[in-house]
Amino acid sequence: MSNNYWSFLLFVFLLTRCSVSPEETSKPPALSLWNDGLVKESITKFISEVTDSNSANFVEVKNRIAVFDNDGTLWCEKPIYIPVELELAYVKSEYTNRPEWEEDRFFSGLAGDNFAVLNDYSTVDIITKIFSAQAGMKEEDYKDFCYKTLSEVKHRKYNRPLKELTYSPMVQLVHFLQSNDFKVYIVTGGEITSVRTISEEIYNIPKENVVGSSVLLKYVSDENGTYLVRTAQLNSNNDKAVKPTNIELHIGRKPIFAAGNSDGDYQMLEYTLSGNGPSMAILVHHDDEVREYSYMHGTENAVKDAAVKGWHVVSMKDDFKEIFAN
Repeated sequence: MSNNYWSFLLFVFLLTRCSVSPEETSKPPALSLWNDGLVKESITKFISEVTDSNSANFVEVKNRIAVFDNDGTLWCEKPIYIPVELELAYVKSEYTNRPEWEEDRFFSGLAGDNFAVLNDYSTVDIITKIFSAQAGMKEEDYKDFCYKTLSEVKHRKYNRPLKELTYSPMVQLVHFLQSNDFKVYIVTGGEITSVRTISEEIYNIPKENVVGSSVLLKYVSDENGTYLVRTAQLNSNNDKAVKPTNIELHIGRKPIFAAGNSDGDYQMLEYTLSGNGPSMAILVHHDDEVREYSYMHGTENAVKDAAVKGWHVVSMKDDFKEIFAN
């Protein structure tokens, strides 16, 4: 062959090499914060198949919907749920201005860090009582309070701002799904406004992609302007069987990927796998008492039924290289 032919091949090779961006050459392997094992392999295989147009399991972009619980799935929920920490901060900041709370065992107990009072109320009653504390507050003021509290109040064990207590392997999974044209949603029992204030910053999840518990808002137009005010009326307690109904209401498409960690996510995981096409559900299991916490309370049924239901159990101890980002 002539020298010109070999020169041409060399030119094409060099051109191809130079066309690779620095980002591509330095891009870390998929799920690099996860240990190699069955769970990581299953996740990457699933995403590869549903995004491969030549695969029998290919899913169109418009149907690539992923839903994640928040508390205990994307960020820490112990020793106290972060949404509860948020409301505790509000009760304490307002307690001296609300003399009626002194006669209320619920609010006086929370103001004094007496969490035993919570045992006297159902979950719905606790949510209703907590949400009622901000009745009459402008929604924009509540947003400011939430963001400030999540940014400044420190976790009781880790002494870091609450919003920093995200599980870095799970956040990486969110980003990995997004890079494969998934629309990722948070479907949480936590209050919707509070999560929206930080969802873009800590997860890269748009605030409109957050579905959560909520109170009814009241529209006001007066001499002070036009604004929304929070009421004491519970609009939605986004937990258990309510999660699938709110997914349909707010998203309008059945997810093909779901991540949860507790019995409160049971129906969401079940619903995700009830479609005709490919789907996957993972259950984050808190079994790392050294790096985080080890507990089963509130997740007994989900863990027990995971194998039968086809959910992949993620061991924080075995599957995560790290829990929180440094």
